[in-house]
Amino acid sequence: MLEAARPRSTTRGLFGMAVIRFVFHLLSALALVAAIVAGTLDSIQSVSASSVVLTSLGNAWLNLDPESLTLAEFAVSTYVSQEIWRPFVAPVLAQPAFAVFLAIALIFWMAGYSRPHFAGRFSA
Repeated sequence: MLEAARPRSTTRGLFGMAVIRFVFHLLSALALVAAIVAGTLDSIQSVSASSVVLTSLGNAWLNLDPESLTLAEFAVSTYVSQEIWRPFVAPVLAQPAFAVFLAIALIFWMAGYSRPHFAGRFSA
């Protein structure tokens, strides 16, 4: 009965939060690398075509793996809702790939961000 009144140790909780922040930052870094690769490919195509070329996320996905795009559309329509794909997913797939990956990187970075302590590291 006395053990129930003890306060719990927060070290395990802080470690868990650090792991979650690390995972979000890792996902952010991967999305940023994907954005840089997509932007570089668009830049190379723009220089070779002498005009601005922006590859949409849908076209990039279709070029990489067309079966998975069809499978994703089928899975969303089957398991989530048929009305989700056209108004929500299709406009995202129409955006430039580098911009979508940059937005995903920003969202993951913000999810893993922790504010610095107000007083600083060496305050009393």
